[in-house]
Amino acid sequence: MNTHNPGAFPRLNTATFVTLILIGSVGTVAFDLWGQAISPLIGWGNLSPDGLARSLLQTLGMETTTRAHGQLVHLFFVGLLAYPIGYLFIFRPLWERVTGMTGWLIPSAIYGVGLWIFAIGLIAKLAGQPWFLGFTRIAWVALIGHVIYGIAAGWAASWIEKRR
Repeated sequence: MNTHNPGAFPRLNTATFVTLILIGSVGTVAFDLWGQAISPLIGWGNLSPDGLARSLLQTLGMETTTRAHGQLVHLFFVGLLAYPIGYLFIFRPLWERVTGMTGWLIPSAIYGVGLWIFAIGLIAKLAGQPWFLGFTRIAWVALIGHVIYGIAAGWAASWIEKRR
């Protein structure tokens, strides 16, 4: 039974929390597989999102940061919580209300582009980096990574909801 009610915000319950963690996990693994394994293997560069997270923490006044701080922010707060919350509670309901489309592939890919604009555009600038990291190669690797995240998370949400 599909528990997704198109255009509606998810219920605040244990099942939704589990869905958030699972789609965040799937998206984060897909993002890191691309950015830290596949992309470097093909010579495009290695994503290091913990570095951007550390720069942001320093900009916000946390003087001493380690790679572990950056990993905690990126993997847990961003990948497992913030991005899935943004997808399930903000983007997908608004997308479905505005467009009437209820599939997961196209909106998930568009969500990934939005994540890239947010992370590599806005957050990079707030962290003292150039807009979109100066549109260097790593910015494009990050675009692909964020789209992969969006698609993986959207697929996982659809898969989970169809099985409930």
